[in-house]
Amino acid sequence: MTPSGIASFDSTVHSTNLWLHEIMELLSWGDRQRAYQALRAVLHTLRDRLPVDHTAALGAQLPMLIRGIYYEGWRPNRTPVRERKKVDFLGHIAASLRDATADEVEDATRAVLSVLAKHVSKGEVENVKLTLPHEIRELWNTPTHTLWF
Repeated sequence: MTPSGIASFDSTVHSTNLWLHEIMELLSWGDRQRAYQALRAVLHTLRDRLPVDHTAALGAQLPMLIRGIYYEGWRPNRTPVRERKKVDFLGHIAASLRDATADEVEDATRAVLSVLAKHVSKGEVENVKLTLPHEIRELWNTPTHTLWF
């Protein structure tokens, strides 16, 4: 028997803990709450800069609990946010990571995006990256090439 008695609940808790552990490991953090704050802040900031169809496509690939975090407070009629600068992107994340230096915010952002890229299909990651301006796209650890049609 599983701890909650519902396998899908236990699976999503396990997946979420795995993501948090990977973020903590990449950042050499020992604080799970801080890793959660980073995950939440980056997901919300990314989500709000994506067109609705890309937001939904990415959300469909997230574990159930992380998907709930991702969609928490989302107002699709207010997206995508038009500010497109890296400094603005990181500024929104910094607001949730109080007392973090600019370097720590950028490192946390890169760590979360790296974990996201590890667990979401490569094609979806590329689609998301291609909707972002170059400055923000550079925060992803894997190279992306703009497609010209």
